[in-house]
Amino acid sequence: MLDRRIFLASAAAVAACGRPSASEAQPDISADTTASTPAPGAPSRREGAPRIVAMGEASEDFASFTREDWRARLTEAEFDVLRREGTERPGSSPLLEESRAGTYICAGCALPLFRSETKFESGTGWPSFYTHIEGALETKTDLRLWTPRTEYHCVRCGGHQGHVFEDGPEPTGERWCNNGVALDFVPDTAT
Repeated sequence: MLDRRIFLASAAAVAACGRPSASEAQPDISADTTASTPAPGAPSRREGAPRIVAMGEASEDFASFTREDWRARLTEAEFDVLRREGTERPGSSPLLEESRAGTYICAGCALPLFRSETKFESGTGWPSFYTHIEGALETKTDLRLWTPRTEYHCVRCGGHQGHVFEDGPEPTGERWCNNGVALDFVPDTAT
């Protein structure tokens, strides 16, 4: 009976937004803020404050990046989520407390994904939005757990962001539940 309760509690946490990491044991990745060495020819996004790189303005061809290029460009935590479709620990993202006006961008390629006006407190432990910037995300059906879910990725670099659910606020009724480590925030004053 205890094993069943542990399983049900674990399943409920995973179902809230995402799935377990690709590794056997999910490491505590919330404190991983180390900068990575950039891939050859790719400037590190860690140099200075994050900046928005709109569609059509990227100098890199993200579709041609190899696994090694991504490993060099991203922190281990970012790589786990963006490239291996892992899930960060709930409540670990500093973006949960972010309340300034601005834009949430993909941590992999800096494409604008969400505006701050669409963010809301979902109580799940992950940054959540009721809609996204049109054309920035693509969805697919995720069948890796016991029930189908809608997973979404950055349209430019293919980086995994999170899952969308139909339990959000009006006007859309949607909850775009995002891994904070897969995002960077650019305040309006920085643009």
